[in-house]
Amino acid sequence: MRVTGTGEFGLIDRVTARLPAGAACLLGPGDDAAVVAAPDGRVVASTDVLVEGRHFRRDWSGPVDVGHRAAAANLADIAAMGATPTALLVALCLPVDLDVAWAEGLADGLGAEAATVGATVVGGDMSASPTLTVAVTALGDLGGRPPVVRSGARPGDVVALAGRIGYAAAGYTVLSRGFRTPKLLVEAYRRPEVPYPAGPYAARLGATAMIDVSDGLLADLGHVARASGVAVDVRRDAFEVPRQMADAAQALGVDPYTWILGGGDDHALAATFPPAVALPPPWRPIGRVSEGAGVSVDGRPWEGPAGWDHFR
Repeated sequence: MRVTGTGEFGLIDRVTARLPAGAACLLGPGDDAAVVAAPDGRVVASTDVLVEGRHFRRDWSGPVDVGHRAAAANLADIAAMGATPTALLVALCLPVDLDVAWAEGLADGLGAEAATVGATVVGGDMSASPTLTVAVTALGDLGGRPPVVRSGARPGDVVALAGRIGYAAAGYTVLSRGFRTPKLLVEAYRRPEVPYPAGPYAARLGATAMIDVSDGLLADLGHVARASGVAVDVRRDAFEVPRQMADAAQALGVDPYTWILGGGDDHALAATFPPAVALPPPWRPIGRVSEGAGVSVDGRPWEGPAGWDHFR
């Protein structure tokens, strides 16, 4: 069955039936707007958009995978503020000849990823479009804590990372070369494994700045450096190259550190901490903040790609 055969409201009914309500959802889909609890009295909000052909390909990823990725990209931003995600709003622009099962699979992926942090899809919108587009807005709660922003890093702080890095970029390269293995890398591109609890945990530990690594570690640390008016140096030896990544890099003629330092889409969290803070797992030190400007690797400018730019 195609989307055009169900009609807008029929499709909305089929999709929302797959999305159970969570604790923060006081009023879900079906009215002019949703009502979401905000126990803290403040709401953290973030929006991301995935466009077919630019951010995903249907021949590389199934609809459930795209749903997971779309949700993760937004939920990670909430975690990077030190907040706990509570709800998602989703706007879908769909070709009229799209199979309804694809839209239902997307809903399953969105709902499943949101459920990993106790959040739910509470509403959204749909429209016909020649380009398949998924736009997601995430909401979150700070739990009484101040937000952890990009501008708080100070000279002497330790730079730390939680989560995987380079896996999704390696998977993208593998897929772009026409391969489907190693599965570890390809699946990392299709469905990121985001360390969501590490965000609020970092806030409780006293993180001075934090960011979701979506465009590339060096590029995103560059945002922290600019916002904070500091320099950031990353140690290359802080990153181990897993065997599957090393094998893929050798087969494809790629330096694996271009994936690790310049690749995005894993949605790891990078943060800075005062030097006296003992960093428990999943946080691990990868560098240092100092006076100055910019981002370096082992004290030298990085010659490789630093990250993704949507307009290049």
